[in-house]
Amino acid sequence: MIKGGEFLITDQKSNDIFIPEEFTEEQKMMASATTEFVEKELDPHRERFEKKDYKLTEDCMKKAGELGLLGIGVPTEYGGMGMPFNTSVLICDKISGANGSFSTAFGAHTGIGTLPILLYGDKQQRERYLPKLATGEWMGCYCLTEPGAGSDANSGKTKAVLTKDEKKYLLTGQKMWISNAGFADIFIVFARIEDDKNITCFIVEKTMEGITLGEEEHKLGLNSSSTRQVFFNDVSVPSENVLGGRGNGFKIAMNALNIGRIKLSAAVLDACRRVIGLSTKYSNERIQFGMPISKFGAIKQKLADMAVRTYVIESTTYRAGNDIEKNIEKLEKEGMNHQKAHLKGVEEYAIECSVVKVLGSETVQYCSDEGIQIYGGMGYSTDTPMEAAYRDARIARIYEGTNEINRMLIVGMILKKAMKGELDIMGPAMKVSEELMSIPPFKNTNNNTLFAIEKEHLKKLKKAILMTAGKAAQHYAMEIEKEQEILINLANMVIDVYACESAILRAEKLVSQNGEESARHQINMSKLCLYSAIKSCQGAGEEVILSFTEGDEQRILLMGLKRFTKGYIINPKKLRRNIANKLIEENRFCF
Repeated sequence: MIKGGEFLITDQKSNDIFIPEEFTEEQKMMASATTEFVEKELDPHRERFEKKDYKLTEDCMKKAGELGLLGIGVPTEYGGMGMPFNTSVLICDKISGANGSFSTAFGAHTGIGTLPILLYGDKQQRERYLPKLATGEWMGCYCLTEPGAGSDANSGKTKAVLTKDEKKYLLTGQKMWISNAGFADIFIVFARIEDDKNITCFIVEKTMEGITLGEEEHKLGLNSSSTRQVFFNDVSVPSENVLGGRGNGFKIAMNALNIGRIKLSAAVLDACRRVIGLSTKYSNERIQFGMPISKFGAIKQKLADMAVRTYVIESTTYRAGNDIEKNIEKLEKEGMNHQKAHLKGVEEYAIECSVVKVLGSETVQYCSDEGIQIYGGMGYSTDTPMEAAYRDARIARIYEGTNEINRMLIVGMILKKAMKGELDIMGPAMKVSEELMSIPPFKNTNNNTLFAIEKEHLKKLKKAILMTAGKAAQHYAMEIEKEQEILINLANMVIDVYACESAILRAEKLVSQNGEESARHQINMSKLCLYSAIKSCQGAGEEVILSFTEGDEQRILLMGLKRFTKGYIINPKKLRRNIANKLIEENRFCF
Protein backbone atom coordinates (compact mmCIF):
# COMPACT_ATOMS: atom_id res chain seq x y z
CA MET A 1 0.00 0.00 0.00
CA ILE A 2 1.47 3.34 -1.06
CA LYS A 3 1.07 6.61 0.81
CA GLY A 4 -1.16 9.45 -0.35
CA GLY A 5 0.34 11.19 -3.39
CA GLU A 6 3.03 8.56 -3.75
CA PHE A 7 1.60 7.40 -7.07
CA LEU A 8 3.62 10.21 -8.63
CA ILE A 9 6.92 8.57 -7.78
CA THR A 10 5.99 4.89 -7.34
CA ASP A 11 4.78 2.54 -10.05
CA GLN A 12 2.12 0.25 -8.64
CA LYS A 13 1.27 -3.20 -9.92
CA SER A 14 -2.27 -4.18 -10.83
CA ASN A 15 -2.44 -6.65 -7.94
CA ASP A 16 -1.80 -3.76 -5.55
CA ILE A 17 -5.01 -1.90 -6.38
CA PHE A 18 -8.69 -2.64 -5.86
CA ILE A 19 -11.12 -2.73 -8.76
CA PRO A 20 -14.94 -2.63 -8.48
CA GLU A 21 -15.22 -6.10 -10.01
CA GLU A 22 -13.76 -7.42 -6.73
CA PHE A 23 -16.59 -6.44 -4.43
CA THR A 24 -17.74 -9.36 -2.27
CA GLU A 25 -21.11 -11.08 -2.63
CA GLU A 26 -22.30 -9.31 0.51
CA GLN A 27 -21.35 -5.93 -0.93
CA LYS A 28 -23.00 -6.77 -4.24
CA MET A 29 -26.19 -7.74 -2.39
CA MET A 30 -26.18 -4.40 -0.58
CA ALA A 31 -25.64 -2.59 -3.87
CA SER A 32 -28.50 -4.56 -5.40
CA ALA A 33 -30.80 -3.69 -2.49
CA THR A 34 -29.92 -0.02 -2.92
CA THR A 35 -30.65 -0.19 -6.64
CA GLU A 36 -33.99 -1.84 -5.85
CA PHE A 37 -34.81 1.03 -3.48
CA VAL A 38 -33.95 3.54 -6.20
CA GLU A 39 -36.07 1.76 -8.79
CA LYS A 40 -39.04 1.28 -6.45
CA GLU A 41 -39.11 4.48 -4.39
CA LEU A 42 -37.36 7.11 -6.49
CA ASP A 43 -37.55 6.36 -10.22
CA PRO A 44 -41.37 6.37 -10.45
CA HIS A 45 -41.52 9.88 -9.00
CA ARG A 46 -39.20 11.73 -11.40
CA GLU A 47 -41.81 14.37 -12.21
CA ARG A 48 -42.60 15.00 -8.55
CA PHE A 49 -38.92 15.47 -7.76
CA GLU A 50 -38.71 18.05 -10.53
CA LYS A 51 -41.71 19.96 -9.12
CA LYS A 52 -40.09 20.91 -5.80
CA ASP A 53 -41.74 18.21 -3.74
CA TYR A 54 -39.55 18.61 -0.66
CA LYS A 55 -41.84 16.38 1.41
CA LEU A 56 -41.24 13.56 -1.06
CA THR A 57 -37.49 13.86 -0.50
CA GLU A 58 -37.95 13.81 3.26
CA ASP A 59 -40.28 10.79 3.09
CA CYS A 60 -37.85 8.89 0.87
CA MET A 61 -35.01 9.69 3.25
CA LYS A 62 -37.06 8.19 6.09
CA LYS A 63 -37.60 5.04 4.02
CA ALA A 64 -33.86 4.87 3.31
CA GLY A 65 -33.28 5.07 7.05
CA GLU A 66 -35.69 2.20 7.70
CA LEU A 67 -33.70 0.06 5.24
CA GLY A 68 -30.43 0.90 6.99
CA LEU A 69 -29.02 2.90 4.08
CA LEU A 70 -28.37 5.98 6.23
CA GLY A 71 -26.20 4.06 8.68
CA ILE A 72 -23.89 2.12 6.37
CA GLY A 73 -20.70 3.54 7.87
CA VAL A 74 -21.98 4.08 11.42
CA PRO A 75 -20.69 1.45 13.91
CA THR A 76 -23.19 -1.17 15.02
CA GLU A 77 -22.94 0.01 18.63
CA TYR A 78 -24.63 3.24 17.52
CA GLY A 79 -27.37 1.61 15.46
CA GLY A 80 -25.57 1.52 12.12
CA MET A 81 -24.32 -1.30 9.91
CA GLY A 82 -20.62 -0.72 10.60
CA MET A 83 -19.57 -1.42 7.02
CA PRO A 84 -16.07 -0.64 5.65
CA PHE A 85 -15.30 2.65 3.93
CA ASN A 86 -15.43 1.42 0.34
CA THR A 87 -18.85 -0.14 0.95
CA SER A 88 -20.19 3.27 1.96
CA VAL A 89 -18.70 4.62 -1.28
CA LEU A 90 -20.49 1.87 -3.22
CA ILE A 91 -23.86 2.77 -1.68
CA CYS A 92 -23.34 6.44 -2.59
CA ASP A 93 -22.68 5.26 -6.13
CA LYS A 94 -25.92 3.27 -6.40
CA ILE A 95 -28.02 6.02 -4.82
CA SER A 96 -26.91 8.58 -7.41
CA GLY A 97 -28.72 7.32 -10.46
CA ALA A 98 -32.29 8.39 -9.81
CA ASN A 99 -32.09 12.15 -9.34
CA GLY A 100 -29.83 14.84 -7.94
CA SER A 101 -32.32 16.00 -5.31
CA PHE A 102 -32.35 12.75 -3.36
CA SER A 103 -28.67 12.09 -3.95
CA THR A 104 -27.86 15.49 -2.44
CA ALA A 105 -30.10 14.92 0.59
CA PHE A 106 -28.56 11.49 1.13
CA GLY A 107 -25.00 12.76 0.81
CA ALA A 108 -25.56 15.76 3.09
CA HIS A 109 -27.09 13.59 5.80
CA THR A 110 -24.79 10.56 5.72
CA GLY A 111 -21.66 12.60 5.05
CA ILE A 112 -21.20 16.08 6.45
CA GLY A 113 -24.37 15.82 8.58
CA THR A 114 -23.30 12.69 10.46
CA LEU A 115 -19.55 12.20 10.09
CA PRO A 116 -18.43 15.17 12.23
CA ILE A 117 -20.21 13.60 15.22
CA LEU A 118 -18.95 10.12 14.39
CA LEU A 119 -15.35 11.26 14.00
CA TYR A 120 -15.07 14.06 16.57
CA GLY A 121 -17.88 13.46 19.05
CA ASP A 122 -17.22 12.35 22.61
CA LYS A 123 -18.92 9.22 23.94
CA GLN A 124 -21.97 11.10 25.18
CA GLN A 125 -22.44 12.96 21.90
CA ARG A 126 -22.11 9.80 19.83
CA GLU A 127 -24.57 7.92 22.02
CA ARG A 128 -27.13 10.73 21.94
CA TYR A 129 -27.09 11.56 18.23
CA LEU A 130 -25.69 8.75 16.08
CA PRO A 131 -28.44 6.14 16.62
CA LYS A 132 -31.12 8.61 15.55
CA LEU A 133 -29.12 9.82 12.56
CA ALA A 134 -28.27 6.26 11.48
CA THR A 135 -31.92 5.19 11.43
CA GLY A 136 -33.32 8.38 9.94
CA GLU A 137 -35.34 9.24 13.04
CA TRP A 138 -33.44 12.53 12.96
CA MET A 139 -32.04 14.22 9.88
CA GLY A 140 -28.80 16.15 9.76
CA CYS A 141 -27.40 19.16 7.95
CA TYR A 142 -24.11 21.06 7.87
CA CYS A 143 -23.95 24.82 8.39
CA LEU A 144 -20.61 26.21 7.23
CA THR A 145 -21.16 28.57 4.29
CA GLU A 146 -22.04 32.23 4.96
CA PRO A 147 -22.68 35.19 2.64
CA GLY A 148 -19.07 36.30 3.09
CA ALA A 149 -17.46 32.91 3.69
CA GLY A 150 -17.54 30.38 0.87
CA SER A 151 -14.21 28.91 -0.18
CA ASP A 152 -12.60 30.89 2.65
CA ALA A 153 -14.40 28.74 5.21
CA ASN A 154 -12.48 29.99 8.24
CA SER A 155 -13.60 33.58 7.72
CA GLY A 156 -17.16 33.03 8.97
CA LYS A 157 -18.75 35.77 11.10
CA THR A 158 -21.21 33.66 13.11
CA LYS A 159 -20.42 34.27 16.77
CA ALA A 160 -20.58 32.05 19.84
CA VAL A 161 -20.59 33.87 23.20
CA LEU A 162 -20.05 31.92 26.41
CA THR A 163 -22.52 32.75 29.15
CA LYS A 164 -21.24 33.90 32.55
CA ASP A 165 -22.00 30.58 34.19
CA GLU A 166 -20.06 28.90 31.31
CA LYS A 167 -22.87 26.39 30.84
CA LYS A 168 -24.02 27.62 27.43
CA TYR A 169 -22.96 29.40 24.26
CA LEU A 170 -25.21 31.92 22.52
CA LEU A 171 -24.94 31.53 18.75
CA THR A 172 -25.73 34.45 16.46
CA GLY A 173 -25.23 34.54 12.72
CA GLN A 174 -26.41 33.53 9.29
CA LYS A 175 -25.69 30.44 7.17
CA MET A 176 -26.67 29.94 3.54
CA TRP A 177 -27.02 27.18 0.93
CA ILE A 178 -27.77 24.65 3.68
CA SER A 179 -28.89 21.33 2.19
CA ASN A 180 -31.62 19.52 4.17
CA ALA A 181 -32.26 22.65 6.26
CA GLY A 182 -36.04 22.42 5.76
CA PHE A 183 -36.39 19.07 7.52
CA ALA A 184 -33.16 18.75 9.55
CA ASP A 185 -33.30 17.98 13.26
CA ILE A 186 -29.55 18.37 13.85
CA PHE A 187 -27.44 21.28 12.61
CA ILE A 188 -23.64 20.99 12.55
CA VAL A 189 -22.81 24.68 13.00
CA PHE A 190 -19.49 26.50 12.77
CA ALA A 191 -19.01 29.73 14.75
CA ARG A 192 -16.18 31.82 16.19
CA ILE A 193 -15.66 32.22 19.92
CA GLU A 194 -14.34 35.70 20.81
CA ASP A 195 -11.36 36.48 18.55
CA ASP A 196 -10.15 32.91 18.12
CA LYS A 197 -8.03 32.32 15.04
CA ASN A 198 -10.09 29.28 14.08
CA ILE A 199 -13.79 28.58 14.20
CA THR A 200 -15.43 26.08 16.58
CA CYS A 201 -18.00 23.41 15.75
CA PHE A 202 -21.31 22.99 17.62
CA ILE A 203 -24.10 20.41 17.57
CA VAL A 204 -27.34 22.38 17.49
CA GLU A 205 -30.79 20.83 17.82
CA LYS A 206 -33.77 22.16 15.89
CA THR A 207 -35.77 22.56 19.12
CA MET A 208 -33.31 25.08 20.57
CA GLU A 209 -34.96 28.50 20.52
CA GLY A 210 -33.73 31.22 18.20
CA ILE A 211 -33.42 29.25 14.94
CA THR A 212 -35.35 30.55 11.94
CA LEU A 213 -35.23 29.39 8.34
CA GLY A 214 -35.36 31.36 5.12
CA GLU A 215 -37.61 30.35 2.25
CA GLU A 216 -36.57 27.53 -0.03
CA GLU A 217 -33.97 28.74 -2.52
CA HIS A 218 -34.84 28.77 -6.22
CA LYS A 219 -32.00 26.86 -7.84
CA LEU A 220 -30.84 25.81 -11.31
CA GLY A 221 -31.30 22.15 -10.40
CA LEU A 222 -31.83 19.80 -7.46
CA ASN A 223 -35.41 21.04 -7.37
CA SER A 224 -36.59 18.90 -4.45
CA SER A 225 -33.43 19.23 -2.39
CA SER A 226 -34.33 21.47 0.54
CA THR A 227 -31.89 24.40 0.47
CA ARG A 228 -32.45 27.30 2.87
CA GLN A 229 -30.72 30.00 4.80
CA VAL A 230 -30.51 29.37 8.55
CA PHE A 231 -30.52 32.26 11.01
CA PHE A 232 -29.28 31.95 14.58
CA ASN A 233 -30.39 34.61 17.05
CA ASP A 234 -28.88 34.03 20.50
CA VAL A 235 -29.50 30.30 20.16
CA SER A 236 -28.68 28.77 23.53
CA VAL A 237 -26.41 25.74 23.00
CA PRO A 238 -25.14 23.69 25.97
CA SER A 239 -21.36 23.82 26.41
CA GLU A 240 -21.26 20.03 26.15
CA ASN A 241 -22.43 20.40 22.54
CA VAL A 242 -19.07 21.82 21.45
CA LEU A 243 -17.79 19.25 18.97
CA GLY A 244 -14.10 18.37 18.90
CA GLY A 245 -12.96 21.13 21.25
CA ARG A 246 -12.66 24.89 20.99
CA GLY A 247 -10.92 26.18 17.87
CA ASN A 248 -11.00 22.84 16.05
CA GLY A 249 -13.89 23.68 13.76
CA PHE A 250 -11.75 24.43 10.73
CA LYS A 251 -10.00 21.07 11.05
CA ILE A 252 -13.37 19.32 11.37
CA ALA A 253 -14.68 21.14 8.31
CA MET A 254 -11.66 20.24 6.18
CA ASN A 255 -11.63 16.58 7.18
CA ALA A 256 -15.37 16.28 6.59
CA LEU A 257 -14.84 17.76 3.15
CA ASN A 258 -12.11 15.22 2.33
CA ILE A 259 -14.61 12.43 2.88
CA GLY A 260 -17.30 14.40 1.08
CA ARG A 261 -15.06 14.74 -1.97
CA ILE A 262 -14.59 11.04 -2.60
CA LYS A 263 -18.24 10.38 -1.77
CA LEU A 264 -19.24 13.04 -4.31
CA SER A 265 -17.21 11.29 -6.99
CA ALA A 266 -19.14 8.12 -6.20
CA ALA A 267 -22.41 10.04 -6.09
CA VAL A 268 -22.21 10.89 -9.79
CA LEU A 269 -21.23 7.44 -11.05
CA ASP A 270 -24.62 5.88 -11.58
CA ALA A 271 -25.90 9.19 -12.93
CA CYS A 272 -23.21 8.94 -15.63
CA ARG A 273 -24.09 5.31 -16.39
CA ARG A 274 -27.78 6.14 -16.69
CA VAL A 275 -27.17 9.11 -18.95
CA ILE A 276 -25.03 6.92 -21.22
CA GLY A 277 -27.68 4.19 -21.21
CA LEU A 278 -30.47 6.61 -22.08
CA SER A 279 -28.34 8.27 -24.77
CA THR A 280 -27.52 4.90 -26.30
CA LYS A 281 -31.17 3.81 -26.38
CA TYR A 282 -32.27 7.10 -27.90
CA SER A 283 -29.56 6.93 -30.56
CA ASN A 284 -30.75 3.43 -31.51
CA GLU A 285 -34.37 4.59 -31.78
CA ARG A 286 -33.92 8.00 -33.44
CA ILE A 287 -34.09 7.63 -37.22
CA GLN A 288 -32.50 10.31 -39.41
CA PHE A 289 -31.50 10.07 -43.08
CA GLY A 290 -33.06 6.62 -43.14
CA MET A 291 -31.07 5.05 -40.31
CA PRO A 292 -30.62 5.17 -36.51
CA ILE A 293 -28.31 8.00 -35.51
CA SER A 294 -26.22 5.43 -33.62
CA LYS A 295 -24.84 4.45 -37.04
CA PHE A 296 -23.12 7.82 -37.42
CA GLY A 297 -19.48 8.31 -36.40
CA ALA A 298 -20.12 11.59 -34.62
CA ILE A 299 -22.61 9.91 -32.28
CA LYS A 300 -20.30 6.94 -31.74
CA GLN A 301 -17.50 9.28 -30.75
CA LYS A 302 -19.70 10.93 -28.14
CA LEU A 303 -20.90 7.64 -26.68
CA ALA A 304 -17.38 6.25 -26.52
CA ASP A 305 -15.90 9.32 -24.85
CA MET A 306 -18.69 9.33 -22.27
CA ALA A 307 -18.03 5.65 -21.54
CA VAL A 308 -14.26 6.13 -21.27
CA ARG A 309 -14.57 8.96 -18.78
CA THR A 310 -17.10 7.04 -16.69
CA TYR A 311 -14.87 3.94 -16.67
CA VAL A 312 -12.00 6.14 -15.52
CA ILE A 313 -13.79 7.80 -12.59
CA GLU A 314 -15.13 4.44 -11.48
CA SER A 315 -11.57 3.09 -11.52
CA THR A 316 -10.06 6.03 -9.63
CA THR A 317 -12.85 6.33 -7.04
CA TYR A 318 -12.75 2.72 -5.90
CA ARG A 319 -8.96 2.60 -6.04
CA ALA A 320 -8.76 5.59 -3.71
CA GLY A 321 -11.62 4.34 -1.53
CA ASN A 322 -9.91 1.02 -0.95
CA ASP A 323 -6.58 2.70 -0.12
CA ILE A 324 -8.42 4.70 2.54
CA GLU A 325 -10.17 1.59 3.85
CA LYS A 326 -6.92 -0.39 4.09
CA ASN A 327 -5.20 2.50 5.83
CA ILE A 328 -7.99 2.71 8.42
CA GLU A 329 -7.70 -1.05 9.04
CA LYS A 330 -3.91 -0.78 9.37
CA LEU A 331 -4.12 2.04 11.91
CA GLU A 332 -6.74 0.18 13.95
CA LYS A 333 -4.53 -2.93 14.03
CA GLU A 334 -1.73 -0.73 15.34
CA GLY A 335 -3.95 0.20 18.29
CA MET A 336 -5.54 3.46 17.15
CA ASN A 337 -9.22 3.86 18.06
CA HIS A 338 -11.83 3.86 15.30
CA GLN A 339 -12.40 7.62 15.35
CA LYS A 340 -8.76 8.58 15.03
CA ALA A 341 -7.99 5.79 12.56
CA HIS A 342 -10.85 6.94 10.33
CA LEU A 343 -9.65 10.54 10.45
CA LYS A 344 -6.00 9.72 9.80
CA GLY A 345 -6.91 7.09 7.23
CA VAL A 346 -8.80 9.60 5.09
CA GLU A 347 -6.43 12.50 5.72
CA GLU A 348 -3.52 10.48 4.31
CA TYR A 349 -5.30 10.34 0.94
CA ALA A 350 -6.62 13.90 0.83
CA ILE A 351 -4.78 14.43 -2.48
CA GLU A 352 -6.60 11.51 -4.08
CA CYS A 353 -9.92 12.71 -2.62
CA SER A 354 -9.50 16.04 -4.41
CA VAL A 355 -8.40 14.31 -7.62
CA VAL A 356 -11.48 12.08 -7.82
CA LYS A 357 -13.80 14.93 -6.85
CA VAL A 358 -12.60 16.98 -9.81
CA LEU A 359 -12.71 14.01 -12.17
CA GLY A 360 -16.16 12.89 -11.09
CA SER A 361 -17.83 16.29 -11.11
CA GLU A 362 -16.45 17.18 -14.54
CA THR A 363 -17.36 13.79 -15.98
CA VAL A 364 -21.01 13.99 -14.96
CA GLN A 365 -21.17 17.50 -16.43
CA TYR A 366 -19.60 16.23 -19.66
CA CYS A 367 -21.89 13.22 -19.92
CA SER A 368 -25.08 15.16 -19.29
CA ASP A 369 -24.05 17.82 -21.80
CA GLU A 370 -23.31 15.26 -24.49
CA GLY A 371 -26.51 13.43 -23.57
CA ILE A 372 -28.51 16.55 -24.44
CA GLN A 373 -26.57 16.86 -27.69
CA ILE A 374 -27.39 13.29 -28.69
CA TYR A 375 -31.07 13.89 -27.93
CA GLY A 376 -30.91 17.08 -30.00
CA GLY A 377 -33.91 19.37 -29.57
CA MET A 378 -35.67 16.79 -27.41
CA GLY A 379 -32.77 16.94 -24.95
CA TYR A 380 -33.69 20.54 -24.19
CA SER A 381 -37.24 19.56 -23.28
CA THR A 382 -38.41 18.86 -19.74
CA ASP A 383 -40.27 15.87 -21.19
CA THR A 384 -36.98 13.96 -21.41
CA PRO A 385 -34.61 13.18 -18.49
CA MET A 386 -31.57 14.87 -20.03
CA GLU A 387 -32.62 18.40 -19.16
CA ALA A 388 -32.88 17.59 -15.45
CA ALA A 389 -29.65 15.57 -15.51
CA TYR A 390 -27.82 18.55 -17.01
CA ARG A 391 -29.13 20.99 -14.42
CA ASP A 392 -28.50 18.66 -11.48
CA ALA A 393 -24.94 17.93 -12.62
CA ARG A 394 -23.77 21.53 -12.59
CA ILE A 395 -23.56 21.90 -8.81
CA ALA A 396 -21.01 19.07 -8.50
CA ARG A 397 -18.18 21.34 -9.62
CA ILE A 398 -19.02 23.71 -6.75
CA TYR A 399 -19.86 21.26 -3.94
CA GLU A 400 -17.18 20.19 -1.44
CA GLY A 401 -14.86 23.01 -2.47
CA THR A 402 -14.91 24.33 -6.02
CA ASN A 403 -12.85 22.45 -8.58
CA GLU A 404 -10.50 25.41 -8.79
CA ILE A 405 -9.88 25.23 -5.04
CA ASN A 406 -9.41 21.48 -5.23
CA ARG A 407 -6.90 21.79 -8.04
CA MET A 408 -4.82 24.20 -6.02
CA LEU A 409 -5.14 21.97 -2.96
CA ILE A 410 -3.80 18.99 -4.91
CA VAL A 411 -0.49 20.67 -5.68
CA GLY A 412 -0.34 22.46 -2.35
CA MET A 413 -0.74 19.20 -0.43
CA ILE A 414 1.91 17.48 -2.56
CA LEU A 415 4.40 20.29 -1.92
CA LYS A 416 3.54 20.36 1.79
CA LYS A 417 4.17 16.62 2.05
CA ALA A 418 7.46 17.07 0.23
CA MET A 419 8.55 19.84 2.62
CA LYS A 420 7.69 17.66 5.62
CA GLY A 421 9.69 14.77 4.23
CA GLU A 422 6.58 12.62 3.90
CA LEU A 423 6.89 12.42 0.13
CA ASP A 424 10.22 12.40 -1.69
CA ILE A 425 9.35 14.56 -4.67
CA MET A 426 12.53 16.62 -4.96
CA GLY A 427 14.86 13.61 -5.21
CA PRO A 428 13.14 12.15 -8.28
CA ALA A 429 12.70 15.69 -9.67
CA MET A 430 16.46 16.24 -9.50
CA LYS A 431 17.05 12.95 -11.33
CA VAL A 432 14.72 14.07 -14.09
CA SER A 433 16.66 17.36 -14.36
CA GLU A 434 19.89 15.39 -14.77
CA GLU A 435 18.23 13.20 -17.37
CA LEU A 436 17.37 16.28 -19.45
CA MET A 437 21.06 16.99 -19.92
CA SER A 438 21.83 13.46 -21.14
CA ILE A 439 21.25 11.68 -24.42
CA PRO A 440 17.87 9.89 -24.40
CA PRO A 441 18.40 6.17 -23.79
CA PHE A 442 17.57 3.71 -26.55
CA LYS A 443 14.34 1.90 -25.76
CA ASN A 444 13.59 -1.62 -26.89
CA THR A 445 10.29 -1.31 -28.72
CA ASN A 446 9.91 -5.07 -29.26
CA ASN A 447 8.28 -5.69 -25.88
CA ASN A 448 4.87 -7.13 -26.75
CA THR A 449 3.70 -7.50 -23.14
CA LEU A 450 0.25 -6.02 -22.64
CA PHE A 451 0.49 -2.36 -21.55
CA ALA A 452 4.32 -2.36 -21.69
CA ILE A 453 4.24 0.64 -24.05
CA GLU A 454 1.50 2.37 -22.06
CA LYS A 455 3.39 1.99 -18.80
CA GLU A 456 6.50 3.50 -20.37
CA HIS A 457 4.49 6.52 -21.45
CA LEU A 458 2.91 6.72 -18.01
CA LYS A 459 6.39 6.86 -16.46
CA LYS A 460 7.30 9.65 -18.87
CA LEU A 461 4.20 11.63 -17.88
CA LYS A 462 5.26 11.35 -14.25
CA LYS A 463 8.67 12.69 -15.25
CA ALA A 464 6.98 15.57 -17.04
CA ILE A 465 5.17 16.46 -13.81
CA LEU A 466 8.31 16.18 -11.70
CA MET A 467 10.24 18.33 -14.17
CA THR A 468 7.67 21.13 -14.44
CA ALA A 469 6.59 21.10 -10.79
CA GLY A 470 10.21 20.90 -9.58
CA LYS A 471 11.27 23.86 -11.68
CA ALA A 472 8.21 25.89 -10.68
CA ALA A 473 8.81 25.18 -6.98
CA GLN A 474 12.49 26.07 -7.37
CA HIS A 475 11.67 29.31 -9.16
CA TYR A 476 8.85 30.58 -6.95
CA ALA A 477 9.78 28.94 -3.62
CA MET A 478 7.13 29.83 -0.99
CA GLU A 479 5.45 32.27 -3.37
CA ILE A 480 4.19 29.46 -5.59
CA GLU A 481 0.90 29.33 -3.67
CA LYS A 482 0.07 32.72 -5.23
CA GLU A 483 0.58 31.40 -8.79
CA GLN A 484 -2.87 29.92 -9.24
CA GLU A 485 -2.66 29.43 -13.00
CA ILE A 486 0.49 27.35 -12.55
CA LEU A 487 -1.04 25.31 -9.73
CA ILE A 488 -4.12 24.55 -11.82
CA ASN A 489 -2.03 23.39 -14.79
CA LEU A 490 0.14 21.21 -12.58
CA ALA A 491 -2.97 19.76 -10.94
CA ASN A 492 -4.41 18.88 -14.34
CA MET A 493 -1.26 16.90 -15.07
CA VAL A 494 -1.46 15.10 -11.71
CA ILE A 495 -5.15 14.27 -12.28
CA ASP A 496 -4.40 12.90 -15.75
CA VAL A 497 -1.67 10.62 -14.43
CA TYR A 498 -3.79 9.21 -11.59
CA ALA A 499 -6.67 8.66 -14.00
CA CYS A 500 -4.54 6.86 -16.60
CA GLU A 501 -2.74 4.69 -14.12
CA SER A 502 -6.00 3.65 -12.45
CA ALA A 503 -7.62 2.78 -15.79
CA ILE A 504 -4.61 0.82 -17.06
CA LEU A 505 -4.09 -1.14 -13.84
CA ARG A 506 -7.78 -2.02 -13.67
CA ALA A 507 -7.78 -3.33 -17.25
CA GLU A 508 -4.58 -5.25 -16.60
CA LYS A 509 -6.07 -6.86 -13.51
CA LEU A 510 -9.21 -7.82 -15.43
CA VAL A 511 -7.04 -9.49 -18.07
CA SER A 512 -5.17 -11.45 -15.40
CA GLN A 513 -8.49 -12.65 -13.96
CA ASN A 514 -10.55 -13.33 -17.07
CA GLY A 515 -8.29 -13.19 -20.13
CA GLU A 516 -7.50 -10.52 -22.69
CA GLU A 517 -10.54 -11.06 -24.92
CA SER A 518 -13.00 -10.50 -22.07
CA ALA A 519 -11.35 -7.17 -21.24
CA ARG A 520 -10.67 -5.86 -24.74
CA HIS A 521 -13.05 -2.91 -24.34
CA GLN A 522 -11.46 -1.91 -21.03
CA ILE A 523 -8.05 -2.18 -22.69
CA ASN A 524 -9.22 0.15 -25.44
CA MET A 525 -10.71 2.60 -22.94
CA SER A 526 -7.42 2.68 -21.03
CA LYS A 527 -5.49 3.41 -24.21
CA LEU A 528 -7.85 6.22 -25.14
CA CYS A 529 -7.51 7.67 -21.65
CA LEU A 530 -3.72 7.70 -21.95
CA TYR A 531 -3.87 9.17 -25.46
CA SER A 532 -5.97 12.10 -24.22
CA ALA A 533 -3.87 12.52 -21.08
CA ILE A 534 -0.63 12.83 -23.03
CA LYS A 535 -2.10 15.62 -25.15
CA SER A 536 -3.52 17.32 -22.06
CA CYS A 537 -0.23 17.08 -20.14
CA GLN A 538 1.70 18.44 -23.08
CA GLY A 539 -0.48 21.54 -23.20
CA ALA A 540 -0.57 22.09 -19.43
CA GLY A 541 3.16 21.52 -19.06
CA GLU A 542 3.94 23.96 -21.86
CA GLU A 543 1.86 26.67 -20.19
CA VAL A 544 3.74 26.16 -16.92
CA ILE A 545 7.13 26.33 -18.60
CA LEU A 546 6.31 29.39 -20.69
CA SER A 547 4.99 31.24 -17.64
CA PHE A 548 8.31 31.69 -15.83
CA THR A 549 11.23 30.64 -18.06
CA GLU A 550 13.09 32.14 -20.98
CA GLY A 551 16.18 31.57 -23.08
CA ASP A 552 18.16 28.33 -22.82
CA GLU A 553 16.31 27.16 -19.74
CA GLN A 554 13.00 27.45 -21.53
CA ARG A 555 14.35 25.68 -24.62
CA ILE A 556 15.72 22.77 -22.56
CA LEU A 557 12.51 22.36 -20.57
CA LEU A 558 10.33 22.45 -23.68
CA MET A 559 12.56 19.85 -25.31
CA GLY A 560 12.27 17.74 -22.18
CA LEU A 561 8.49 18.06 -22.20
CA LYS A 562 8.43 17.00 -25.83
CA ARG A 563 10.59 13.98 -24.97
CA PHE A 564 8.16 12.96 -22.24
CA THR A 565 4.95 13.49 -24.24
CA LYS A 566 5.71 12.17 -27.72
CA GLY A 567 5.49 8.86 -29.50
CA TYR A 568 2.26 7.28 -28.30
CA ILE A 569 0.43 6.23 -31.45
CA ILE A 570 -2.98 4.59 -31.56
CA ASN A 571 -5.97 4.75 -33.87
CA PRO A 572 -8.44 6.69 -31.69
CA LYS A 573 -11.29 6.47 -34.19
CA LYS A 574 -11.02 2.69 -34.38
CA LEU A 575 -10.91 2.28 -30.60
CA ARG A 576 -13.83 4.63 -30.05
CA ARG A 577 -15.94 2.79 -32.61
CA ASN A 578 -15.11 -0.51 -30.96
CA ILE A 579 -16.37 0.82 -27.60
CA ALA A 580 -19.42 2.56 -29.08
CA ASN A 581 -20.45 -0.52 -31.07
CA LYS A 582 -20.50 -2.56 -27.88
CA LEU A 583 -22.72 0.04 -26.17
CA ILE A 584 -25.02 0.16 -29.20
CA GLU A 585 -25.22 -3.63 -29.40
CA GLU A 586 -26.04 -3.95 -25.69
CA ASN A 587 -28.31 -0.86 -25.79
CA ARG A 588 -27.00 0.18 -22.34
CA PHE A 589 -23.87 1.08 -20.39
CA CYS A 590 -22.25 -2.35 -20.17
CA PHE A 591 -18.70 -1.88 -18.86
